[in-house]
Amino acid sequence: MEVPVVKIRGGEPGAEEKLIKSIVNMDINTPFIMTDSVQEFGDGENTDFETVFVLADFDSPDYSYLYKRDNRIVGPPMVLHCAAKEEPLPFSCRPLYSTTMLNLTLCFTGLRNKEEMKNLVNLVHHMGGTIRKDFSTKITHLIAYSTHGEKYKLAVCMGTPIVTPSWIHKAWERRDDISFHAGEEDFRTEFKVPPFQDCVLSFLGFSDEEKANMEERTLKHGGSHVEVGDDKCTHMVVEENSVKVLPFPPPEKLFVVKQEWFWGSIQMDARAGESMYLYEKNDSPAMKKAVSLLSLTTPNSNRKRRLRDTLAQLTKETEISPFPPPRKRQSAEHSLSMGSLLDISNTPETCKKHRGETESSKPSKSSTPALSKQSARWQVSKELYQTESNYVDILTTILQLFKLPLEKEGQVGGPILAQEEIKTIFGSIPDIYEVHTRIKADLEELLTDWSEDRSVGDIILKYSKELVKAYPPFVNFFEMSKETIVRCEKQKPRFHAFLKINQAKPECGRQTLVELLIRPVQRLPSVALLLNDIKKHTSDDNPDKITLEKAIESLKEVMTHINEDKRKTEGQKQIFDVVYEVDGCPANLLSSHRSLVYRVETIALGDQPCDRGEHVTLFLFNDCLEIARKRHKVISTFKSPLGQTRPPAQLKHITLMPLSQIRRVLDLQDTEECVNAFALVVRPPTEQENLLFSFQLAGEETVKTAWLRTLCRHVANTICRADAEDLIQCTDPDSLQVSTKDMDSTLSKASRAIKKTSKKVTRGKSAARGQRYTIRGFAGMRAFLQVSFSGQHLLSMDCSHSLLFLADVF
Repeated sequence: MEVPVVKIRGGEPGAEEKLIKSIVNMDINTPFIMTDSVQEFGDGENTDFETVFVLADFDSPDYSYLYKRDNRIVGPPMVLHCAAKEEPLPFSCRPLYSTTMLNLTLCFTGLRNKEEMKNLVNLVHHMGGTIRKDFSTKITHLIAYSTHGEKYKLAVCMGTPIVTPSWIHKAWERRDDISFHAGEEDFRTEFKVPPFQDCVLSFLGFSDEEKANMEERTLKHGGSHVEVGDDKCTHMVVEENSVKVLPFPPPEKLFVVKQEWFWGSIQMDARAGESMYLYEKNDSPAMKKAVSLLSLTTPNSNRKRRLRDTLAQLTKETEISPFPPPRKRQSAEHSLSMGSLLDISNTPETCKKHRGETESSKPSKSSTPALSKQSARWQVSKELYQTESNYVDILTTILQLFKLPLEKEGQVGGPILAQEEIKTIFGSIPDIYEVHTRIKADLEELLTDWSEDRSVGDIILKYSKELVKAYPPFVNFFEMSKETIVRCEKQKPRFHAFLKINQAKPECGRQTLVELLIRPVQRLPSVALLLNDIKKHTSDDNPDKITLEKAIESLKEVMTHINEDKRKTEGQKQIFDVVYEVDGCPANLLSSHRSLVYRVETIALGDQPCDRGEHVTLFLFNDCLEIARKRHKVISTFKSPLGQTRPPAQLKHITLMPLSQIRRVLDLQDTEECVNAFALVVRPPTEQENLLFSFQLAGEETVKTAWLRTLCRHVANTICRADAEDLIQCTDPDSLQVSTKDMDSTLSKASRAIKKTSKKVTRGKSAARGQRYTIRGFAGMRAFLQVSFSGQHLLSMDCSHSLLFLADVF
């Protein structure tokens, strides 16, 4: 059938000639006619021809005349498109102006104005698109004004783009551009329905800085914000880790959601369903039980036993060893099976899972053989396994929580990062994960069948070449990785939201990706320290002593491949200052990987690690804690080899404790008897029971919460755990018999002086037998205490109303 084409004037200048040329070049043998009047053709019915009208204006009277008479109408862009494609004009019962929306299927939701709806439907049809009433998998775009309704939720779940009606209007404005298609992502993005459209948000429990950041992003993503309690609020976003009780009963129409809803909406670029993120009061039955047990005191029970039981209860959750101590005899009946080994990631999920698996298989007390005393070598080897297992868990979190989701195809809203950026950020993390997974398995097998002559050093030597290959590429380019994360977080809101979501997850321990990625930088020095500790507790006749030395050297070889510019020169200078300030400070404090983090002035509250009332300085390093007390007598000044005179050491070394020995950090509640105090539950490898170190912060310059969080963060880093905040527990000081009362009283000073003098007497007892140690108490208008040693006067102190107590001391 031959098709005459009628051309109507009214197109753009030059468009007429271009159109005629296209029709002439069309390989469909199509004749055409140019006319200024459509009436002579519009009413005709010719069986020999099918007439197609080409109109440049679909709003003209000519269009209305032809449309009412069911004539076939196309626009010039449609003719040009078919000519370029060398295709015949498409047959359609509707007028087709262009192919701007060809192959697009649209669905509408939330449009109430019928005239507006009718106009939009016509424009879509004119541009070659189709409309469906119901939402289905065939829908390519949802047209909406707001983020409400079932169709919106379905579109979000299926990843269907959701755009405003302005998208249709703007596409119609570009209808004459035959190279343009409305489905192009760059064009469509401008008209996306923002995730917080028609939402009014308020924020509860966030810092001022974080709140300001979230309010700014709310405005950027189409919403508005008000203060908590405002009646206009539709969503109250709650920081679930800091908010325990809501300030008011929420109205029925108010969504009270966790912050993951906020960041998840930004990451998806669509409003997330609230039902998955509703805030619930964070009550832990297990923690309630633990606190209630701690508060129980039995007046007639033994004080030390009660304190020991309390410490055991406090550290119950952190005693994460999957191995029992070595037994005197192994038997087939009681041997440890590999299936019974617990995952020591110590997350709530894994703890519940393993408790359920092992509870029924626990042997009864009567059937359990007697346990031998744990050797220090076994203790440190177990610690090496624990930290290795925790480290593997951290690497698993990095890969599964961050890397794999970023690499996943078909992400809602498109890829969050480019492949080059992902490669720069994560580098050789998969290789590091592979080698440490095998190291963990070998250590697990070693401890399962432990004996003192088993070699720990062989395991490290076995994988030394793989460590050399895996670590330097990552550590040397860590700064580039960190810079890429910072840059992408600033430039890409979806990546920022992605990080925020994962930071709030338990397995991430609320750490940032940068904080997790620094773990490989810190791991090898930590392993070297543990190997040194194992070597220290290994007898000279044990073959593993030499093997451990070789293993340590192999780790040093790996670290020599790491660029020297990774060293922290300023941190090294601070360490030297500590060494000079603390008399008797161990030489092994000096290490290239170590840096000073925090210095805290305290007063000892117990008899560990020094006497009550001693002024104690705590030096927190990234992997250990140096504890030093104020010197009672300052020695002469120190002169360096360069002739510079240093002031005398003001502090005396007590102990240098690896952070891995800290089992729990206790935030002691303020009471009338105890103010601004904290305690550490520690377990040295040479001890069979936990020890309690309690302190009171001296001065107001140190904020207790900031100090304890920093301490826990570095403890968690050392033992390769992500859940740093789980190491802190708020505790009633009475349950630990800790008090700060009368710390500066005369009686307290007298007691400390007597203890100090008693120690001097004890040290000199063998050389001073027969000499007399005299303590006299005088009563009267002013009572005072006089202490003499072999007739030599040592101390006189006012101690009114204190003689009865002194009698108890002695």
